[in-house]
Order: sequence, then structure tokens, then C-alpha cells
Amino acid sequence: MSILARDLTRMLEPASVMRDAGMEPDPWQEAVLNSDSRRMLLLCSRQSGKSTTSASLAVHQALYDPGLVLLIAPAQRQSSELFRKVREVYSALPDVPRVVQESAMRLELANGSRIIALPGTEGTIRGYSGAKTVIIDEASRVDNALFAAVRPMLATTQGRFVALTTPFGKRGWFYEAWEYGEGWERTKVTADDCPRIDADWLAEERRLVGDWQYRQEYLTEFVDTDEQFFASELIEAALTNEVQSLWS
Repeated sequence: MSILARDLTRMLEPASVMRDAGMEPDPWQEAVLNSDSRRMLLLCSRQSGKSTTSASLAVHQALYDPGLVLLIAPAQRQSSELFRKVREVYSALPDVPRVVQESAMRLELANGSRIIALPGTEGTIRGYSGAKTVIIDEASRVDNALFAAVRPMLATTQGRFVALTTPFGKRGWFYEAWEYGEGWERTKVTADDCPRIDADWLAEERRLVGDWQYRQEYLTEFVDTDEQFFASELIEAALTNEVQSLWS
């Protein structure tokens, strides 16, 4: 295939970024990568490939719509890991723009794109604006204030917002968006959906970590935390709007 033909295929079919980097995407990965949705929630099991998928999205954005791509996670170690995936995908691709500047948390390309990894604190990210894509890893553990601080970054670009995570109880903006939000494209991937995870290994893992942890980490269920005294369903059932004001 000629350089021009390969480049055109990559531009029109983003999933080919993974293929050109030497990885065959699972059907759900191909669907996510080729989606034109601007708001995406990825509720995925451990080791399902969600980080590689998001890294490939970031690379495609940087290649074909140059601009700022932000990678955010609750801690710097986590955002660094996602950045490492981005660097691995980019390095494996032939015929890409030259890297003009690189550090442990930043990649700048000759076409003007910047990919920057940040720890997820409101103060850290407020200096950035005009992002083409924002990717939040471990999104269920990112607090509501950070979510509110991120959204204006996309106001002028109409850029893409991608949140990937395993569940972390029935709380927080990710849970609310998944259960009740409008305008989101939702993708759910359990460990049973991943062909690279052995069924016997999963059975042993369930015995080792217990049912509660397994349901959250591998079946991607929003389960109540083990510190809760009352189940969320009981609390919600006790709530009502049919209460008269004490002052009326």
C-alpha cells in the first residue's frame, strides 16, 4: 500500500491506527474508534483494552485534526501510564509527523499537535483551553469539580470528551452520566467480552477477590461500597417530592 493510500485509510477509518500499530482491535474497540460521537463513556473491565483504545483515539486526533489533546487521571501515575500507551502506539506507526519535543508527560508533533498528560486536579488543568480532545482515565474516581472544570475547554472547539473507567460505587458524575445523562454514547465491556482473558483465570480471580470486588472490577457493575450501612436502592426508595414546606 502506498503512503498516500495508507494515510487516507487511517484518516477515514480511525481503527486502522491500531492495526497499523500491530494490534487487531476487538469489535467494540473498532466501533469506538470509528464512532463520530463527541461524548463517549467507556465502562470497561480491567485488562479489556480500554487504555489502548483511548490512546489510539488520541493519536488519531493528533494526526488528522491537529491541536491540543489532554489526558487526565486522578493521579499523575495513572495519566503517565495512559501517556505511555499513546507513545507506544505513535512509535509503532510508520509515516507519521516528526516529534519536535518530548518529555515524560508531553508530546509535540511537527503538525502542531500537542498531547499532554495531567494529574486530575482542578488547579492543574485550569490553564488549558481550546482542547480538541479530552480523555479522562479512571473517570469514576474523578470528582465533580474536575468534571465541571474540564467541560469549558471544549466550548470553542466542539471537541471530543472521552471518559473510561471501571465502576466505583453508585456515586459521582460518571455514575450519574451513565445512568441518567443524555447525549452520551455508552460502551460497556465486561471481562467475559474480552477474548484475551481466560475463563479459568476469571473463575480463580472471583474466588480470590470476592464477589463484591469481582462484580465491580470485571463485570462492571455499579455496586454499593462496603462501607455503606444502607443500600442505595433503600435510600432512593425513601426519597419523595411529595412533602409540603414547613413554612406554608
